[in-house]
Amino acid sequence: MSATEEEVNPYELLGITIEASEQEIRTAYRQRSLKVHPDRNRGNPDAARKFHELHQAQELLLDPLRRMALDAKLRMKEARKARFSQYDAKRKNLVEELEERERAFKKARTDSETQKRERWRENERIMDEGRRLREERERELLRREQEREELERRAQGAGNDLEPPTVGALDTTVRVKYTLSAHPELTSAASIGALLSRFGAVDDSSIVLSLKPSPPKKPKRGTALVPFKQIVGAFGAVCASGLAQNELADIEVDWAEGKEPELIGWLKKMGKLGRTADGAKATGESKPSATPAQQTHLSADYSSAAPKSQTPSSDAFSSFPSTFPDLDTKPQAPTATTEVPGLDYESLTLLRMRQAERERLEREIREREAQEE
Repeated sequence: MSATEEEVNPYELLGITIEASEQEIRTAYRQRSLKVHPDRNRGNPDAARKFHELHQAQELLLDPLRRMALDAKLRMKEARKARFSQYDAKRKNLVEELEERERAFKKARTDSETQKRERWRENERIMDEGRRLREERERELLRREQEREELERRAQGAGNDLEPPTVGALDTTVRVKYTLSAHPELTSAASIGALLSRFGAVDDSSIVLSLKPSPPKKPKRGTALVPFKQIVGAFGAVCASGLAQNELADIEVDWAEGKEPELIGWLKKMGKLGRTADGAKATGESKPSATPAQQTHLSADYSSAAPKSQTPSSDAFSSFPSTFPDLDTKPQAPTATTEVPGLDYESLTLLRMRQAERERLEREIREREAQEE
């Protein structure tokens, strides 16, 4: 029963006494509900409330347990009134003062609980606001950190662009393909080395030659892996592939790995590769028209690493820069006045790596020849 139901006496609401029977309760409810029914009192805004109170009073009094508790409460209330009526004025004042203190205590306790709830809500609001501000600061710090890392990464990437790439084991090796009907003299590694030596020093002892089909059958075509001692010779041979003026008509010369070395790409990117003799931009696929006499070493630094029998010419191969970077020294940003020392491609480690790679390529060529036969 709600507080409103406790303040209203159901017996008084229905107009009956505490000793009324169930039938009297039903009869009293029927009579009074007809008077306050909302359908009969459409203009009365309190009609629905009064009708609801009557219905609640009837249900309470028809429930034996709830009616028993109500009767006990009413009897205690009447007994308290009777005792109070017998008190003298002084005692009545004491009772009233005690009751007033109880009411004040209850009100203070209620107010205290209300204040506690308000403080708890305020603390929760402040904590939520603090969490929100902390998350915003963390997101801002994370964003700044990401921006800083991105700037560092870009700066490092720009610095890496200035550093020449490492030299691969086959960057100075080319693959030569030809038909024996057009070039019957190219049946040995020495003849192939002599043909390509015009572009630079060739490592004759490491040339791998494969004839298809293999003797004693009459070979029809040949494939060779020719390692140059310097990358300039390999680049000149690739650029002169198929050109009759370089005696490479009907001869296909390509990089051993089937792609341009990273060092050549880096030189192009840095603008270190000049123009060919015919004025075209030098690329891995261009065909320079320079004569064999013009396709010499590029600078004194680079030529010093070549065999003593080779003499640098004043007409340097125009598709290459004047010097090559030295990967063993600290990289420097390319400038108009800074020259990078030449590369040493004859170190023992690189030779071993090239030898192992050539053996692997030779095995692959022989396996393909066996499959084709």
